[in-house]
Parts: sequence; structure tokens; C-alpha cells
Amino acid sequence: MTTLLILLQAAQGAALGKIGAAIGAGLAVIGAGMGIGSIGKSALEAIARQPEAAGDIRSNMIVAAALIEGVAFFALIVCILVIFL
Repeated sequence: MTTLLILLQAAQGAALGKIGAAIGAGLAVIGAGMGIGSIGKSALEAIARQPEAAGDIRSNMIVAAALIEGVAFFALIVCILVIFL
């Protein structure tokens, strides 16, 4: 960890930091997409097993997807701030 900080400080400016922020933004989007896909897959499997619980499963799926999107947006905003500030 200390070595990484030394390398970032030695990069003369924020060029390496901007590259790291761009990679971080990409990873945040990929992670959110995978998480929401996993939630959708599990919800469809649960609805297929118990069709009578479809309403509860769907509402829980929407809440979980919204929480994942919130974290992804927060990560993107942090990365964008690093790039532009």
C-alpha cells in the first residue's frame, strides 16, 4: 500500500490518478451490472419455484437493485471528481 502511494506521488501531477479513477469508474459499472444481473437471475428462479410469492420477490428485487445502483452512482461520482479536480 505504501509503495502504491509513493508511485502515485512520483507521477508528477494527476495523470496516473486520472487513469486510476477511470479504471475505478469502469469497475464500478461492471460490478453494478453483475450485481443487478445476479439479483434478476435469482428473482426469476425464485418466482419460477413459488409463483404465488411473485409480488414480494419482485418488490425485494427492486429495492436491492436500487441499493446497488446507489452505490454504483456514488462510486462514479467519486471517480469523476478525481478526474476533474
